[in-house]
Amino acid sequence: MNGLFTQTLLLGLKSLLLQKMRSALAALGIFIGTTTVIWLVAMGEGVSYDAQQQIMELGAKNIIVRSVEPQSADSASERVKTYGLLRKDFQRILTNVPSISSAVPMRELKREFLVDGRTADVNLVGCTKEYLDLNHLKIARGRWMTPQDDRVNVIILADQTAKRLFPLANPIGQKVGVASDVYTVIGQTKPRAAAAAIGGSLEARDYAFDAYIPLKTFEHRVGDQIMIRQGEGFNFRGEIVELTQITLSVDDIELVDETAALIELLLKQNHDQEDYAVVIPKELLQQAARTRAMFNVLLVVIAGISLLVGGIGIMNIMLATVTERTREIGIRRALGAKRSDIIYQFLTETLVLTGSGGLLGVLFGLMCRPLFNAMRYIITLIDPNLLPPTVMTLEPRIAAWSVGLSLFISLGVGLIFGVYPARRAAYMNPIDALRHE
Repeated sequence: MNGLFTQTLLLGLKSLLLQKMRSALAALGIFIGTTTVIWLVAMGEGVSYDAQQQIMELGAKNIIVRSVEPQSADSASERVKTYGLLRKDFQRILTNVPSISSAVPMRELKREFLVDGRTADVNLVGCTKEYLDLNHLKIARGRWMTPQDDRVNVIILADQTAKRLFPLANPIGQKVGVASDVYTVIGQTKPRAAAAAIGGSLEARDYAFDAYIPLKTFEHRVGDQIMIRQGEGFNFRGEIVELTQITLSVDDIELVDETAALIELLLKQNHDQEDYAVVIPKELLQQAARTRAMFNVLLVVIAGISLLVGGIGIMNIMLATVTERTREIGIRRALGAKRSDIIYQFLTETLVLTGSGGLLGVLFGLMCRPLFNAMRYIITLIDPNLLPPTVMTLEPRIAAWSVGLSLFISLGVGLIFGVYPARRAAYMNPIDALRHE
């Protein structure tokens, strides 16, 4: 059997080498198709990766647990209402939910800030040092808080807060009055675009008029009980809330729903009333899935079209070969060759063409990143503004499955498009074939 295969392979190679240019052009179609598949998949994977990263930055892997004021029949008569997330809840979640990679607690409320007669209504946020990275904030000057700042009266101002309170001065080292307390400014954040609301999952958030203090300082100086004036006179209503929100992140987006369910179970066991809400960004998760599906469909279509063109070229070449070798086919049939032997021979030649073209295409396709970077570099030397920013930051990402798929499809194309010419050769009338000139 091995000897027959070797003999058929050598005969096929000899036949193909008799028409070197035509064979090379036929293999070139598969080479281009295979290379195109790998390159376009790599480009698509690069664009898809960037899109996925942008979606992830919006918080697709985050679980947000909020304090919610419960509505009860006698709520209007309550002078001081206790509700919401507890610091013990935060510790329980960290202890009992292993899939969490990071957790950021916070407490916030509106406060009037005072500096040299200038006032501003500011959202005072008590948080930890991880809050900076979680919300993609950047420091413009000064520094962010550290664990050593716990219980210390230090504050970091958001961009618009700093400009409102210190329009002409550097705020670093200045004093800010907040109610009866005085804080020292240690940092200022860069402008941060407001986060838009996303369906029913994430609320809009404006970072422009925030101010950040260590959570321990918030607990020590502001406390859990807040008194809120209602209407005119001295009518006050109080509330006791330990944490406004806990933002949790998981490593794998597939674990978001499962982790959220576990957190909700923990809270339900330790809260007598439904004074919390567990929110997952469902719209972002769905958008991530749609983005992946869209790119996958696009790449499958590209792969099909590219190699279909190459397959048609192969069929055309093999049909011409059958016509030219009609007399040879007649002689082989007259000497006792079976139809299956003829089919086997022509299919072998077709697979040699497509296989060689596919292998060369894979080798060239693996050079996608260096060649793309070289072309981008040459274009930027000609005109730095010629390419859009998306292309300037794009990094092709070769997918291992695309290499195997393109090679498999190239051989499959050779097999499929080689069957018709092979059968046409095998089912020729031997007598008519021998008469062919």
